[in-house]
Parts: sequence; structure tokens; C-alpha cells
Amino acid sequence: MVVTNQAAVAGQTAVAGQITDTGQISTALRAQLGKVAVLMGGISAEREVSLLSGAAVLKGLQDKGVDAHSVDANPSNIGELKAMGFDRAFIVLHGRWGEDGVVQGAMQAIGLPFTGSGVLGCALAMDKVRTKQVWQSLGLPTAKYRVLNSELDLEGLIDELGLPIFLKPAREGSSVGVAKVTQESELLEAYRVSAQVGDQVLAEQFIAGAELTCTILKGQALPVIRMSTDNEFYDYQAKYQSDDTEYFCPAGLDDTLEQKVRALALSAFNALDCSVWGRVDVMLDGQNQPLLLEVNTVPGMTSHSLVPMAAKVTGRSFEDLVLEILETTLDIKTEQQGVKT
Repeated sequence: MVVTNQAAVAGQTAVAGQITDTGQISTALRAQLGKVAVLMGGISAEREVSLLSGAAVLKGLQDKGVDAHSVDANPSNIGELKAMGFDRAFIVLHGRWGEDGVVQGAMQAIGLPFTGSGVLGCALAMDKVRTKQVWQSLGLPTAKYRVLNSELDLEGLIDELGLPIFLKPAREGSSVGVAKVTQESELLEAYRVSAQVGDQVLAEQFIAGAELTCTILKGQALPVIRMSTDNEFYDYQAKYQSDDTEYFCPAGLDDTLEQKVRALALSAFNALDCSVWGRVDVMLDGQNQPLLLEVNTVPGMTSHSLVPMAAKVTGRSFEDLVLEILETTLDIKTEQQGVKT
């Protein structure tokens, strides 16, 4: 893995003045944050990635002096967090159940402040079809697509979208179940693979340009990251396992295009009612015009993850980043999430 950075810009964090000489939070802030549940694991196809992300977040918070504890979340214990003495939750659950608004709704029901977007933002962002429909209604550019509900919907697909085509489950992340179709003979099997993961499949046109991603943090778009991989596309293996994937931040775009991608990413994020933090994935087409792909409301936080890379360029350490995200549960975010404390 290669990360190319220019000189870091000093990060503006919410924790200024609340960090001691040892690098840990003050006693007052520790008391204010209380006992924190780091929700990880879950029951989705992305469980293993979530455990890795959760372990990293847990260590980062503990290194700052936060009273943070790991919780392998599941339907049997998610409603008991407040009874277990927790004061707030840092959600690091990827995929269905944890990133689609279900857990967020459970937090609202028990009155526990939590990190990240609320129910609506998570539900919309997790559903790639509804995401595209919202963007299209607002005139935001996104790749051409077709929704596939059965094998019958494959008829005429290649004529409409051309080759190659990407097939992906409409409600999964981390490239789980994603297939690249390069010839017509592969189409049926690729559909069946994607359909096994999720009932609805999204067929999306292939875009040959650069793969980009933009982190959103507290209403600001951080520097764009460009990914480069020898794999056919930026798939699960390239994201989480390969040490050959290259990441460039700054992305090597001219200033006008960099600002255009950042502004588009922020608009796309806000359009879905997302908040606090997340990641917007973008592709450049043959004319270097950005096209939106999807939004991740609980992005990966592993050693290969992109949000910490972008944060580092702005002067934020991983520990600063996770603390800054956690601190948003102390302010008006709780009201936005419908939590009364």
C-alpha cells in the first residue's frame, strides 16, 4: 500500500483545549463522555471487516483516555446498552442491520446518543437504487443503471448499458457480491451471484476513468483520494487485503476538478440526509467529469481504510479523528437523531 501526501494542513478539531500534555483527554471531558460502547461485528456479510474497524476505533478511543468498551452487537443485546451502563455509542457496524438505519433506530428508541447519520440517512445511503433516485431528482450526476428484480430483467441490458457492466446487490457494501461482466456469456452467472447476497440487483454502466473517494467530516469535504489497483476494479480484496493497492492523497487532480469533486460529494451526502461523517465514492468519466457511485455512512476504519488517510492529510491522527467523531454525540446531533437525554 502506498500513500502519497503533500504537506499536512493543521487539523481543526473539536477537542482543542481538552487534551492534556500526555495526549489524553481531560478528566472533565472523560466524565462528560461517560461509558462508551463501540458497536462492532454485527450480523451482516461485512461482519469481519466491522470487527477489524471496531478494534481500531476502540484502541484509538482508549489511547485518548476514553472509557470505551467493545460490544459485539446483535439483535439480542442492542436494546440493553443503556441498562448496561453505557452513555453513548460509537457505531462501527458495516452493512445491513448496522448501517441501514436499524441500529440507529434502536438507539433512538432507548435514548442513547450515537455517532453518524440518523435513520433516514443510513437507510437511503444503504439502498443504492434509492440513492440514485434521490440524486437524479436533484440533477446530481450518477452512472447509468438498471434495477434487476429477476433473470427476466437481463433482457436487453447489454444493449442499454454496453459492456463491461457491473452487477451489485442493491443493499450491501464493501463490494460484497459485486461482479464485473465483460462478455454476454458471464451475465447470468454474475446476476445469480449478486442476487444470492441481496434480493434486488443494480446493474451499472462501466466507467473507465479514475476511482475517487471523498470523506465528509462535520459538514466539510476532506481532500480527495485516488485509488489505483491491479485488480479488475476496487473490489473487496483490493480494499482490505492487498498491500499493492495504491492511494494518492492529494489525488493529483487540478485545483478546479478537486474542488468540483469535493463540492459534488458534499451535495450528494447532504441530499441523502446524511450527517457527521461518511464517505462518497466517485468515478471520473472519459471527459474527466465526476459521476457519483454511492455513500458509505459507516466507512471502514481498518489499516487499509480511506477516511483515516484523508484525515491524516488535514493533520488529524487516527486517535484525533475517532475522538472528534465521538464528541459530536455531545452536541445538537442528539436532537437531530431524535434522542432526548
